[in-house]
Amino acid sequence: MTKKVFWLLGLTAFSLSLQAQTPAPSTYNANTRFEQLGPVLPTPNTFRTASGAPGRDYFQQRADYDIKAELDDQKQHLSATETITFFNRSGDELRYLWLQLDQNLFKPNSTGNITRTGSVNAERGISFAQATASQTAAQKDYGYKITAVRDKAGKPLKFTINETMMRVDLPAPLAPGQSVVFSVDWNFNIVDARSTGARSGYEFFPQDGNYIYEMAQWFPRMCAYDDVNGWQNKQFLGQGEFTLIFGNYKVAITVPSDLVVGASGELQNAAQVLTATQLKRLEQAKGNDKNPTLIVTQEEATAAEKNKATGKKTWIYKADNVRDFAFAASRKFIWDAMYPSVEGKRVWAMSLYPKEANPLWGQYSTRLVAHTLKSYSARTFAYPYPVAYSVHGPVGGMEYPMMSFNGARPEADGTYSQGTKNFLISVVIHEVGHNFFPMIVNSDERQWSWMDEGLNTFLEGLACLEWDPDFPATGISPQGIVPYMKTDAKVQVPIMSSSDNIMQFGPNAYTKPGTGLNILRETVMGRELFDYAFKEYSRRWMFKSPTPADFFRTMEDASGVDLDWFWKGWFYGVEPVDQDLVEVEWFQTSSQNPEVVKAEARAEAERRNNTISKQRDAAGRNQTVVAQDTTMRDFYNSYDPYKVTEADRKKYQDYLATLSDSERKLAESQQNFYTLKLKNKGGMPMPVIIRMEFEDGTDSVARFPAEIWRFNDVQISKVISTNKKVKQWTLDPFMEIADIDDSNNSFPPVAKPTRLQLFKQQQGRFGPQGPNPMQQQRQQNGQGTPARQGTGPRD
Repeated sequence: MTKKVFWLLGLTAFSLSLQAQTPAPSTYNANTRFEQLGPVLPTPNTFRTASGAPGRDYFQQRADYDIKAELDDQKQHLSATETITFFNRSGDELRYLWLQLDQNLFKPNSTGNITRTGSVNAERGISFAQATASQTAAQKDYGYKITAVRDKAGKPLKFTINETMMRVDLPAPLAPGQSVVFSVDWNFNIVDARSTGARSGYEFFPQDGNYIYEMAQWFPRMCAYDDVNGWQNKQFLGQGEFTLIFGNYKVAITVPSDLVVGASGELQNAAQVLTATQLKRLEQAKGNDKNPTLIVTQEEATAAEKNKATGKKTWIYKADNVRDFAFAASRKFIWDAMYPSVEGKRVWAMSLYPKEANPLWGQYSTRLVAHTLKSYSARTFAYPYPVAYSVHGPVGGMEYPMMSFNGARPEADGTYSQGTKNFLISVVIHEVGHNFFPMIVNSDERQWSWMDEGLNTFLEGLACLEWDPDFPATGISPQGIVPYMKTDAKVQVPIMSSSDNIMQFGPNAYTKPGTGLNILRETVMGRELFDYAFKEYSRRWMFKSPTPADFFRTMEDASGVDLDWFWKGWFYGVEPVDQDLVEVEWFQTSSQNPEVVKAEARAEAERRNNTISKQRDAAGRNQTVVAQDTTMRDFYNSYDPYKVTEADRKKYQDYLATLSDSERKLAESQQNFYTLKLKNKGGMPMPVIIRMEFEDGTDSVARFPAEIWRFNDVQISKVISTNKKVKQWTLDPFMEIADIDDSNNSFPPVAKPTRLQLFKQQQGRFGPQGPNPMQQQRQQNGQGTPARQGTGPRD
């Protein structure tokens, strides 16, 4: 630091001049960065207001479904018929309807299939699944077989299939306020979820010859028709998910009699499909909100695997006001349940999983379901549905109303790594959390992945930390997004990109928006303002379909915080955050107290005179002429210019008499003034957080909002005054703003060592892969391979 001393005379005016900012030249972008989004957002109207709330003319369509389906466990085939009642709540006349045919994605010639790109790696080779993907799709004849589309009277309706979309032409236009009833018959071959990477399908277990079915996107579903897009009938290419409308469902699922079925909604015929023992256990589970009760035990599931029954059962489910319906079925399923209170209402938390998932799932899954419902409800709205499932099978993580498919499987010996455990915790919380976004706050996933994935990643991170304060919630930590923000801008796209066009989907749709919300909550807005606004958004758009503008506007409307600069930079741009603490200049006031002034002058003179020559000449000091001959001395040989005289003291007292009490206090304090010179090297403006470490061992943190850059977004100077001397300055000391380079965040600069790894030369590219820590501990303790058992309580 450069130290400069100035006299206190005219201090007030001088301080104000230091604080003033020179108007920014027109070449700076600050005014653009901090101007309102304005025309970037759609014009408010009677459907969607300027506040971000639904307008007086807001509408959404509705579709009710009555579905009868049968699962063929021998052929992995599903056949079904559905009756749809579609309600036209718009002000528009509709001459045709659009339905989604998601299973057609798996046809070998679908756009989603033939536009996938990639290459063969000469070293790693190619998997059989990759090599035979197209052949398998053709051999299995994947995709829907639509066998009939009829009106209410049973007369055929004309329909046209365009890949993953089907248009049904109506014999007469459907007027506003009217409804139409029609039916669709269909069947399809169920895909192998693991080999295709699908969001649903089956998994085969060769060791016992059984299947787990996780069935979703399994029926022709109505497209959404709204005030923003009209019909949202963009093709399903595999990445952009689903845009759906709410309705009531009655679904009858016929399966082999020994399969256990779970589904969206409430089971209507439990007495017909469950045993007396299972019914009794379910009743017992109602009194247990702390630990899961086993409805189907591991021993019972294992017995069912070996002794396959004949005959069929039909499970009937009813789900009201949902946007979709999914189910799972297997004779391998262990079933456990809790009945916790969520915001004053009892809700079923349930899990279905095979023995291969124990002991991990028996200990954690259902408890995680209950925890998620409580955590999310506290931050949004009370969970409105009667049940939430977590199901283990071939799908690593996918969500539907009241039903989620989750991965994380232990090793064959029942042990697991900490990474596997953490994945289970995060994936169950994430997928169950999707019940809130987008299953209830019903955003357009085909267009805006971040509106459900990003918001849900943010809430997942908070829920994980509420589960375990030491959980590595990297999905919302600013330092966690830094590697992505460092990547070349050419391989990034803004968060505000259409789902199917996103590169680096995970960081872009999940962690960047999730981290951005965390930065808003912790650094930009503060928890109280953020939490209130986020809850208001959730409440406003519960069971409705918001757009990004509705979210942006509501967050500002409910908090009173202008966030347009943040939406612009973080959501519409790809510039990173990189603040640089270039220099600190140190100014210190002189109080004009002669006792202080002359003491400092003496110390400075002594420092300057302490040269190497002076040090070496000291031994011969007594041999000099003046030392030897006293006649060579006069007044100045004994004069002390740093001695305080009475005249000095009087002059100082006369000066103090001209000051007010506050001015006198400041004059006697020897205040320190520091000018910080900062650069915004990354481009994205952010608040400036600076930590001051004082010479006495204490510290303090100063915070300045992002608007500090509003006149100059390239470089600024900021004056900070302290009554103690600062020995070290640090920008972003708590890693709050995702600064991509912290090497320029300290002044004076702090050198950081580069660690060098010492190693012995090894053969091959990779070192040996050892057992997980749980296996290692058991080996050390001399324990054998444990049997797979659930750790939850048994009846």
